[in-house]
Amino acid sequence: PGPSDLIMSESSSAITFETGHEEMIHDAQLDYYGKRLATASSDQKIKIFELVGKKQNLVAELKGHTGPVWQVAWAHPSHGSLLASCSYDRKVCIWEEVQKNRWQRAMENELHHASVNAVAWAPHEVGRILAAASADGSVSIYTFQNNRWERSVFRAHEGGVNSVSWAPAIPSASLVAQNNAPVKPQRRLVTGGCDNKIKIWYFNEAKAQWDQQTVLKDDGLKHKGWVRDVAWAPSLGLPGNTIASCSEDKTAIIWTEGKTGAMEPVKEIKCNDKVWRVSWSIMGNILAVCEGNNTVSLWKESVDGKWQNLAKCNEGLANKLRANDSKSN
Repeated sequence: PGPSDLIMSESSSAITFETGHEEMIHDAQLDYYGKRLATASSDQKIKIFELVGKKQNLVAELKGHTGPVWQVAWAHPSHGSLLASCSYDRKVCIWEEVQKNRWQRAMENELHHASVNAVAWAPHEVGRILAAASADGSVSIYTFQNNRWERSVFRAHEGGVNSVSWAPAIPSASLVAQNNAPVKPQRRLVTGGCDNKIKIWYFNEAKAQWDQQTVLKDDGLKHKGWVRDVAWAPSLGLPGNTIASCSEDKTAIIWTEGKTGAMEPVKEIKCNDKVWRVSWSIMGNILAVCEGNNTVSLWKESVDGKWQNLAKCNEGLANKLRANDSKSN
């Protein structure tokens, strides 16, 4: 497969299709229902495919960026059909589907002073809110209120911010408060930067600003290279918080909330190449770790609290799966 091809896994088989992108694909995201796929590429385009069985139909092509598009992110469907994107061109865009397969820009912002490297939607319970991480060292928060998008910004990492991920809206193990009243959704996020650190932030309601939460052991400095990605695990009401981070130092680290409330590194996964992405399963119990050598490994916590490597796959495995498919057909 070339840089503009995508490999999609379905059960024990893999499907490869040509996207039509003219340059490398940097991101591919399924929507909430898994029926549509958005891709982001260095050719400055975003493409949306409708997935029908093993077929992929191109239904929209979004043009608005003037540089490589690094990431795309689907909003929860309760907020409508929205897709966010970010690019080297310093822009953050929010696209809205106004009619079936017809999209228009609902918001465009280019107030960052350098590349915008990542975008992430907040949990739908806290509102229509988007976070964007920039190489200028700041994180911007876009909130839809009073029928318009409002922006706030805070400094996060010296040297640049590479990634951002939101905490679950409902605090772990507290689906209801002690007085049986519903728990107010929380606004917390984790960032990873070029200072080799990960940091946790919370929205201070009293001051109406984002403040750093100093709960990370060693001040979040465990990596020895740029932190390329962070991912806060879904909690589903389970006790504790878990965060994954990965770095150019060829490691991925799993952080877990201890009895004192501090987030401590409990597992260091050593890889053979720089680690670019980490991603949790919907249930939050399986972690995918993506290396620069086209290798993805899957990790799961066992009943004794140890993390085990479930599987490792690479481009070669996908080729074998396709060969098996062709034989069976």
